[in-house]
Amino acid sequence: MPQPPLIGITTYLAHAQWGEWDLPAAVLPAAYADCVRASGGRAVLLPPDAPEAAADVVDRLDAIVLAGGEDLDPALYGAAPHPCTGPPVRERDRWERAVLAAGLARDIPVLGVCRGMQLMNVHEGGTLIQHLPDSVGHDGHNPYRGHFCAHAVTTVPGTRVGGLLPGTHQVATHHHQAVDRLGAGLVVAARAADGTVEAIESTRYRFAVGVQWHPEMGVEAPVVQALVAAAGSAGGTGSAPTAGRDSRAARSAPGRIFPTQVS
Repeated sequence: MPQPPLIGITTYLAHAQWGEWDLPAAVLPAAYADCVRASGGRAVLLPPDAPEAAADVVDRLDAIVLAGGEDLDPALYGAAPHPCTGPPVRERDRWERAVLAAGLARDIPVLGVCRGMQLMNVHEGGTLIQHLPDSVGHDGHNPYRGHFCAHAVTTVPGTRVGGLLPGTHQVATHHHQAVDRLGAGLVVAARAADGTVEAIESTRYRFAVGVQWHPEMGVEAPVVQALVAAAGSAGGTGSAPTAGRDSRAARSAPGRIFPTQVS
């Protein structure tokens, strides 16, 4: 019997506390793995490693999720750090760029979430707005530290994301940076009301999509379901059913909607 596709999810590398312990740890909010499982995939974590190991790891995967997290090092796109940009986590930057490059080289499905979308843009030569309130004049994309909040995004007709989420939708947001100059081969697939780029996708690969919001925090996550479907489809179009997937999975996702939301 065909096995569910194996979806690699990148992680933080940070000090964490649990029980009696306070140690460096590979950390990932459980919602990512929950969402992949609810969409019919098998989740495996990809903690930072030596970049030269990325190709070997990615060869064993069917798709990749580049998770959210810390700000990218501005040196990656030739900029000096803004006062509000967080300290660089270069080990994670190097590892995830290598994972992304290996995934694109194999043309397996890739989904970038928040930081992951920004990494995809920078990888293709794009740049970032380092502190969004300077550009849009408000902090509506990240009004409360440590909480997801909701705002509306409108998708672009004719894009993959537009097909999955036509029209305007409320999404879970928590970011202070955003895409500035678009990278080569990328198109905008969604924007916020203030013009902020909220989704991008590649015209060069069969499934390379980035979303600035956090789809794992919703009751349903069509972009994650589409990633898993693309990973499991024989034709690689994302339209065939996922191997071994119950077609009801998309309607039985975990019952949560922005669990740390402040409205």
